[in-house]
Amino acid sequence: MHHLFGLVLGQKDLSRAGDLFSLDDAEIEGSLSEALEQIKIISSSPDYQTNDNDQAVVEICITRITTAIRETASIEKHGKALVALWESCLEHNLKPSGKDEDTPHAKIASDIMSCILQNYNQPPIMALAVPVAVKFLQRGNKELCRNMSSYLSLAAITKADLLADHTDAIVKSVLQGNSMLLRVLPSVYEKRPQTINNHLTELVALMSQLEQAEQHHLLRLFQIVARRKQPEVLKECIPFLIGHLRDPNHNDIILNILIEISGYEPVTLTSFLPMLKEIGESFPSLIGQTAKIYGAVGHVDEERARMCLIYLVNQLANMEHSFHHILLLEIKDITDTFSNILGNQSRDIYRMSNSFTAIAKLLIRQLENYTTLGSRSKSLALHAIRTKGMNSDNGQDMDNGDIAAGISFTEMYLSQENDKLPLSPDTEESQLENSSVSHPSIKCTELENLPESVEENCHEGSTETIKNPVEYQDKLYLHLKENLSKVKAYVMEIGKKIPSPDQCIIEDTVRSCVAKLFFSCPLKGHYCLYSKSSFTLISRQPQLWIHIMFLFQQNLFPEPLSIQSDTVQVLETLWEKTQLKGTHGFETAMIQSTFPHQKDLDHVQMHLEEVRFFDLFGYSEEAGTWQCFMCNNPEKATVVNQDGQPLIEGKLKEKQVRWKFIKRWKTRYFTLAGNQLLFRKGKSKDDPDDCPIELSKVQSVKVVAKKRRDRSLPRAFEIFTNNKTYVFKAKDEKNAEEWLQCINVAVAQAKERESREATTYL
Repeated sequence: MHHLFGLVLGQKDLSRAGDLFSLDDAEIEGSLSEALEQIKIISSSPDYQTNDNDQAVVEICITRITTAIRETASIEKHGKALVALWESCLEHNLKPSGKDEDTPHAKIASDIMSCILQNYNQPPIMALAVPVAVKFLQRGNKELCRNMSSYLSLAAITKADLLADHTDAIVKSVLQGNSMLLRVLPSVYEKRPQTINNHLTELVALMSQLEQAEQHHLLRLFQIVARRKQPEVLKECIPFLIGHLRDPNHNDIILNILIEISGYEPVTLTSFLPMLKEIGESFPSLIGQTAKIYGAVGHVDEERARMCLIYLVNQLANMEHSFHHILLLEIKDITDTFSNILGNQSRDIYRMSNSFTAIAKLLIRQLENYTTLGSRSKSLALHAIRTKGMNSDNGQDMDNGDIAAGISFTEMYLSQENDKLPLSPDTEESQLENSSVSHPSIKCTELENLPESVEENCHEGSTETIKNPVEYQDKLYLHLKENLSKVKAYVMEIGKKIPSPDQCIIEDTVRSCVAKLFFSCPLKGHYCLYSKSSFTLISRQPQLWIHIMFLFQQNLFPEPLSIQSDTVQVLETLWEKTQLKGTHGFETAMIQSTFPHQKDLDHVQMHLEEVRFFDLFGYSEEAGTWQCFMCNNPEKATVVNQDGQPLIEGKLKEKQVRWKFIKRWKTRYFTLAGNQLLFRKGKSKDDPDDCPIELSKVQSVKVVAKKRRDRSLPRAFEIFTNNKTYVFKAKDEKNAEEWLQCINVAVAQAKERESREATTYL
């Protein structure tokens, strides 16, 4: 042991204890384990709790030891001795003696824990510390318990296996009021499911007492349980979950849990259908999820099938939401299972897949004719749907009507049934000044299960006349008919590399037209980066993006699109807005080149990389669509969203510009946490803070290219705010990539949070 440590600890000399801080960390590093063992002996003496001198000596020495361990990165070398001292505290009283007055051993435990917490990402240290940390949960010290919970939460993120053996103690601590540990349960569930299953009813009963973030962790646990297909475990919990459906913060995730359950035990949800109907009426954005549950219950038996069909058909006729594709799929699945409900007309009904209200009307007519639907209340409900569908058809003449830009693709599908008046030439000219098109986020393959067209003419008994593209020798229709399978295969392939935008606006610039493209996340999870806002991309290749959108739209339909389709006419309007003199029109261009050139697609991918799109979005094989970083990586949400917990920290060089031609780089310590990028005045994290960058004010983050032709990621990047540009340089390209992704995710999250707050206030 270093002679000064030996003097201070051996003689318990408080007057020399402060001299320990004058020694270099490396000079005393080899003595730290021995010093910790000596402290353990001192703190275990019978008179320690009443000896102020000994307590002061121990407190100073522990502070010096933990500082040296941190600075010399020697936690693995001294971890065993550190944890042994920590565990020895459990043999003594830890309960506060007065108001907020920690006992001497509680202070030792707290100081050591702070040192260990900084190394939560090192498995060897966690293997030593976790078993001890769990024991502190039951020792009656709320502050220690809270801090231990924080440590265990971090441990669960990086090494959940270590916590599995302590699941029972963790669950008991939660039930005793330590709700912070709820975030641990989803991580350990797969290792100890039965232990948690035994307490699920007690856990769900805590919902109303929890903070919003804690409720989210509990619901994440129920999602995992639901995926394991254990209806007997969840049966008693369903009423509790249903009771929280009106909470807008959690109804989305609760419905996803119920969808999981409906996949293997739909009967248990039958009695809750009226409540789900109310939720759909109160929250139209959730109709797609309620429809899936109705669809699942509709497969139980024919009586439930008819009951669920009434709801689904009602919603299909409703033009105030964008879930018609999902509704149609659920209706088709039920009527395929119980084919006698629709009889022979089913093929003709589904071939009208471009007109949802027309399908709804035919379904209503067939359901009304079904003899077992004798209830007057049901007939009235169907009559109401029918009336609504008929009213939406009044006065619409597709031969004379112009297609207005700026409507969703769902609205395009419904335009044949829409009661809009035809646009005047002036109105059309005005709307085309800022042409736009959008479509709902849905899986590209969702409608592929619908049957193909079986006849060119509509069923003889139908009152609706459907135009036959072949009758007019529609060239686009004929071309797509020949290449439909190729288009679908092509879209399935490029759809994993290039996303389809939710909305496209064509804008005029000084030089040419550009496409303003908007991308959002369809999952819209609890920590979603783009549930209320959108990622915006400005492209100087508008026709290429229109071509891509056209192919994605065709993939949604089982039959070839025609030039008369509303979807196509809106895309054609956008194309004309961008068309240069002497270039092909939309129809000719789509026929002559079925697919974009690979070189053009490579440019699109390069552009998406340049604007850091792939930092924020990724293709999910499981979901079959593009989702934001947070929705694709829910396990990282806890770290990113934990208050004060850095997303990334370390040294960067900042470009200092004193005069126009004199520039230098200054090394500073940066921390990305919460809504700010914090940086210190010096190289150390202990230096005082400088003015932080507010992430909600960041306009863009861009790499600084070393050469125009150099496609590798450079070390330098820029952050543009409302009034300043910052230039930073990382130690290498890998480190720069980490910083760029983390900053982009944090900026998107800050803006999404700001957007949600604005929506709340509105």
